[in-house]
Amino acid sequence: MRLVLLGAPGSGKGTQAARLRDHLQVPHISTGDLLRAEVAAGSKLGLEAKGIMARGELVSDAILLGMLEDRFSRPDTRGGFILDGYPRNLAQADALGKLLIRIGQPMDYAVQLEVPTELLVERIAGRAKAEGRADDSPESVRTRLQVYNDQTAPVIDYYRQQGQLTVVNGVGSLDEVFARIIEAIVPAHEVG
Repeated sequence: MRLVLLGAPGSGKGTQAARLRDHLQVPHISTGDLLRAEVAAGSKLGLEAKGIMARGELVSDAILLGMLEDRFSRPDTRGGFILDGYPRNLAQADALGKLLIRIGQPMDYAVQLEVPTELLVERIAGRAKAEGRADDSPESVRTRLQVYNDQTAPVIDYYRQQGQLTVVNGVGSLDEVFARIIEAIVPAHEVG
């Protein structure tokens, strides 16, 4: 099973990705974690990314895609993977689709966790307060969510046009949301 998890900050992507990893027995690949690991390992792409980040710039799509291609070549991804944090824009979605077809691992589903904006603001503000972070005011959270929506709306449309998008209600208990995801991605005859 090859999945892309889409959802705004606070939608529960990371939590559900960890549960899906355990349930489906496939790796959870977070591009942020992958980038940090490549930098720490001192790989060619990691060193290139480190220099870019040291200048305060964003790592290019080409570098991220190279890291993903390397990650997808490892044996643990043969049965699939859960991709979290990528693609964030249309160019990345298109490049990822071409890469996965080229390596013979086409995407099965893009799962969008849908949560109302006000609940996202509440979740993120609550998380920030619990972690003692003052930078997540409701106004800044709304701005971040608007940027996310503006950037990812084309990605959602891309997967919809590919017939790969499944939208899941991300409101409810962790178990309820997880059950909805499983129901959306696993054919009824395989559940059980």
